[in-house]
Amino acid sequence: MIVTMILNGKKITDEIAADMTLFDFVRKHGCYSVKCGCETTNCGLCTVFLDDTPVLSCAMLAARAEGRRVETLEGLQKEAEEFGSFIADQGAEQCGFCNPGMIMNAIALFRENPEPTDEEIKQYLAGNLCRCSGYEGQLRGMHAFIEYKKNGGAACGK
Repeated sequence: MIVTMILNGKKITDEIAADMTLFDFVRKHGCYSVKCGCETTNCGLCTVFLDDTPVLSCAMLAARAEGRRVETLEGLQKEAEEFGSFIADQGAEQCGFCNPGMIMNAIALFRENPEPTDEEIKQYLAGNLCRCSGYEGQLRGMHAFIEYKKNGGAACGK
């Protein structure tokens, strides 16, 4: 079957097997930030945006993205770098494996709610697996990023 979608701003048309996942499709097209850690929708490592909504690409058929817009971390470099530096400053990227999914979901959260509470952050990121840091560093990094944004992008203690 032939599928066409916009991947990180570029129109891609490709012949795929009917059972190809969106995860396999984006990886085939060079989006290596997208990882698959569980294949059971429990880790969040495969998160991509489908028309601006975070989805787990390991659980979605590529054919379902026909005619739609898919974004990965590679397509969100400016937002990812800006936020990712706050995570790094808190030592929350020990192995780095969870970072792409965590950053994708954090970007989605901040787009939806620029000033989330701790409970909202925890709820939004509940599906992201991080085995190294216990999430405290990510939470501190998110708070620092929120303050940075409140100050109009001016560094505060950074």
